[in-house]
Amino acid sequence: MLARVGAKTGASLLLGRDGGSAAAAQAAELLGNLRGLAAKMGQMASYVDGMVPETHREAYETALRRLRAATPTSSPAQIRQIIEDDLHQPLTALFAEWDEEPIASASIGQVHRARLRDEAGTEVAVKVQHPGIRPAVEADLANASVMQGMVDAMGPSQLNSRGPFEEIKRRFREELDYTLEARHQQAFSRLHQDDPAIDIPQIVPSHCSQRVLTSTFKRGRTLEDVAEQAEAQRQAYAQVLWRFVFRGNLIGGMFNADPHPGNYLFLPEGRVVFLDFGCVQPIAPPNVATARAMHLAAIARDEAAFATAVRKLMQTKAGAFETAIIDYTRRCFEPLFASPFHVTRPYVRSLVEGMLGLKSLLLNKKSGVTPLPDGILFMNRLQFGFYSVLARLDVAVDYAQVERAFLHASAPQSE
Repeated sequence: MLARVGAKTGASLLLGRDGGSAAAAQAAELLGNLRGLAAKMGQMASYVDGMVPETHREAYETALRRLRAATPTSSPAQIRQIIEDDLHQPLTALFAEWDEEPIASASIGQVHRARLRDEAGTEVAVKVQHPGIRPAVEADLANASVMQGMVDAMGPSQLNSRGPFEEIKRRFREELDYTLEARHQQAFSRLHQDDPAIDIPQIVPSHCSQRVLTSTFKRGRTLEDVAEQAEAQRQAYAQVLWRFVFRGNLIGGMFNADPHPGNYLFLPEGRVVFLDFGCVQPIAPPNVATARAMHLAAIARDEAAFATAVRKLMQTKAGAFETAIIDYTRRCFEPLFASPFHVTRPYVRSLVEGMLGLKSLLLNKKSGVTPLPDGILFMNRLQFGFYSVLARLDVAVDYAQVERAFLHASAPQSE
């Protein structure tokens, strides 16, 4: 019942149907203390510019900051039981050191610091699922109001009657499988292994299962910390973030669809640690080729070629809807067309508002509305969330040059 209330309140807030800061604070408090999909709604709204009306944002962020320090955690006994059941050994045989107090807790699981019983005494981070989280998520997935709130937060659901719901279910069920997350993390590590600025923790396969994920421990500064650093340092971080995301998309054919600020740790000399690979979406090879065409057209400032690639990717037909989709996508690619570009919070808000504005065309049967292709819904989540992270760095960057470098370097292998 609490999950339904939280999701309903959050969806109302995201869509601007509620008035008053008291309601915003109530929504933040409900969502900040929940697990499962309702908690993810609160998490998204806490950092994506434009998902909470500006009149409510200060109250919402204040409430969430207060609650982050008191995120629900599972008991030491419950966590120990899960580890020992899944890894078939006593916890003391698995780890030379174990901190019972979690260093982080989120909607699906919590993270503990430990040391392995190897010669080096390797320091590791052990992510363990909350007990009972699987049935809780399944209950949310079966609940129409929760699902509608998730879809409305990421894009107009009417563009595809079943697709968005099935896509959300697939992605969030995958997040419950830490063996899959471990494979994702290893795939991203291989993709970026030649980039010294991208640091991805190494998986410890012997200490992983469906509910336990162990990787090397990393320390670093938060996004809030580095947002106050010198301009050159912030530019370096923004370049690395852009390279990680779009090299993954355009070269690796995959993207991490959970760009939460807490999933990045910032190191000296422009290096960034990337965490949490639970929500990763593969991109079909034909769509990778089309996406590359879009990016190359944007870098070349070729409006006609860009529009052609958008039509192909979005599978639109001539009409007002197609025109609106091309115009909207063009706005999303402004960081490349107008590079160097300064991603700002008002710019991100305009993109979120623009997506919601597309709904007006859905009521016009003559607009030529076509269903959203598979995979686009979570791309919206990536776009809004990632741009919101860049906006916190508050710096102008030549993103076109960042892409030229890795696209040129990969050209021989991609042919």
